[in-house]
Amino acid sequence: MRRWEAIFSELDREVLRKAGFGIKQQFGKRPALLIIDVNKAFVGSGPRPILDSLEESNTSCGASAWEAIGHIKTLLGICREKKVPVFFTTLDIETVQTCGGPTKTVDKFDLDLQEIADPIRPLPSELVIKKTKASGFFHTPLLSCLNNLQADCLLIAGVSTSGCVRATVIDAFSYNFPVFVVEECTFDRFELSHLVNLWDMNAKYASVITIEEAAAAVNGLP
Repeated sequence: MRRWEAIFSELDREVLRKAGFGIKQQFGKRPALLIIDVNKAFVGSGPRPILDSLEESNTSCGASAWEAIGHIKTLLGICREKKVPVFFTTLDIETVQTCGGPTKTVDKFDLDLQEIADPIRPLPSELVIKKTKASGFFHTPLLSCLNNLQADCLLIAGVSTSGCVRATVIDAFSYNFPVFVVEECTFDRFELSHLVNLWDMNAKYASVITIEEAAAAVNGLP
């Protein structure tokens, strides 16, 4: 049993089963990979304890970010090899100063820290979507790009599980994409929020899969 399942009671798990939630979706033939906000502001300069990493950036997620980056790098390599389209998102630092940010609490923005983390640096051919709010779809060209590529399902990785990842997942589901959240490739500054939101997204909006399942699905593409 996965950690995000184990924190719920047996009654909760029985309710999930009896109500018919958590149905696994079918993986498509033209997936795209979305890597949400894995930038220097969220990961810091290295795998440090979160209270230490907050000295660098008030949005840093500490060691959990670097654990996830290793898995994201693996998934990214597999997707690139199979020519799966890859999109990154990060904060639009210029626009956000006028229209407001993705949360109500962040009041300090550093342009340098919005660059994608070095271990998963985008290729020149990979689009970095700049956004102002939590969802990667909100007032961005992401939907048009996915439609143009005829994407039929989405793999989602990134941060934070309870915030920008969840918001992107819900919008993707609203646009009728089957969504697959890769468990080891997501992270959050709050462990409980991370686990609860994996459970909730799996119940209603997405299929939460392991990195092994994601790799098998991508490697199985033509």
